[in-house]
Order: sequence, then structure tokens, then C-alpha cells
Amino acid sequence: VDVGTNAEIVLGNRQRVVAASSPTGPAFEGAEISGGQRAAPGAIERVRIDPDTLEPKYRVIGSELWSDEPGFLDSVQATGVTGICGSGIIEVVAEMYLAGIISEDGVVDGGLSARSPRVTANGRTFSYVLKEGEPRITITQTDVRAIQLAKAALYAGTKLLMEKQHTDHVDRIHFAGAFGSFIDPKYAMVLGLIPDCDLDKVSAVGNAAGAGARMALLNRGYRREIEETVSRIEKIETALESRFQEHFVYAMALPNKVDPFPKLSAAVK
Repeated sequence: VDVGTNAEIVLGNRQRVVAASSPTGPAFEGAEISGGQRAAPGAIERVRIDPDTLEPKYRVIGSELWSDEPGFLDSVQATGVTGICGSGIIEVVAEMYLAGIISEDGVVDGGLSARSPRVTANGRTFSYVLKEGEPRITITQTDVRAIQLAKAALYAGTKLLMEKQHTDHVDRIHFAGAFGSFIDPKYAMVLGLIPDCDLDKVSAVGNAAGAGARMALLNRGYRREIEETVSRIEKIETALESRFQEHFVYAMALPNKVDPFPKLSAAVK
């Protein structure tokens, strides 16, 4: 899986390889998110929320310290805390779900505003305050919806390929691309970004496209192998598949409205 504005998905076994592209949009890259930004020094990249107090802690690019650790402010003095990038967005929405701040349907529970000042009214909906001060970083209901739409598109594409392969599970998942290297598999699965799988079987392979291009340029044997492999891949057009919309609707829920996640449940207590 290559996560980006368009997610490229390949699912294969020894007999058959199918591929599809899903329109995930720019939310995972920080666009269309109220406090979103590209992955750069100062961007929040890791988030944890205490389920009892609803208080958050976070890490930013450029510092190894969590925000509740001594020395954190000194460590980010040069950059400040400027926003939240893609990996941070995935984690904060997943943590909000695990802490009960948002429901399975992605609705921020406004009733929690009586319990914690972190949950605040925002017009007709509610938001979660991740960081006070300047800039104030909040996760709004609109932000949550943007992530739901993005992850549902990716999961629906994956589910479509699983149906084409006549399977109800996957044995192994690889994240390709620079962004994929920074996605925590547990939080990707909590969101329902990817199907249920043993967490230790989910890994990042880095810039697979770049590595493949170098292999093709520098080795004729690899080039022939790549050409042969590409010729055998079956491309599935998600826009033409009637089942895509059904899978998309189910995938809007966290992690999914109908698909079970037993391996995730065993890993996340």
C-alpha cells in the first residue's frame, strides 16, 4: 500500500496479482486539516491521550522528548510546535477513538466537555484541543470526517481487491513511500486504514518506486522481471466497481462497520 493523495494498492499471491488506485485525497498529507502541515521540524508526529483524564502528550519532529517530559520546551525552542503532520493526524484520531472521545461513527462526544476542558464546543459540533497556546491546535469534527473519508477510500479499495482474490484476510501488509515509513501499524489498523492483520506482519518498505526504478535502470535481468510482473498485474478500476461504494460506507466507521478486527482487538486492550 502506498498512502498518498491517491493510494496505490497491490494484493497478490503466487497465482495472481491485482491492483487498484483509491482517491484518498490530501488529508493524510496535512491538507484539509485545521492544524495540518507537511512533515517538517515543529510538526506533531506522535500523540497519546490518557483515557482517564483525556489529557494528551505529543512528540514533534526534531525532538525525542514527549511534551510532558522535562526539557521538552527547551528542545523545541528553535522550531516551536507549529502544527500536525500526517502520522500525527492518524495517531490523534485513533487515540481519540480509543479514549472514547469520538464514537465508532466518528462523532466527537460533546458530553465530555463537562469532564474535560479539552473537549470544546465549535458551533454545532465539538472539537478536541490537542495543544493550548500559540498556535492553538484543535482536532475538529471536520478534521475527523476528512480522515474518515480518506481512510474509507483506501480500505474500500483494499476490500475490493480482497474480493477479487476471493479471500477474507491478508497475511502481510507493506507500506510503501516516504509517508508509509512513519505510520504506526497499530494506529493505522485502529482507524481501519488497513485490514486486520498481525501487527508484526505490517512493515514499511520505504521508497519502493525509487528502488524499483534504480533496479530497472542498472540491471537488465531485473528490468525483464519487472516487465514480466507488470504484464501479469490485473488493474481494477474502483470507479467502475459497484461494490466500492458499499465497502466505502462500511469503512467510514472506526475501524469498520461490518468487518471484524480480532487480531487488533487482541493487541489493543
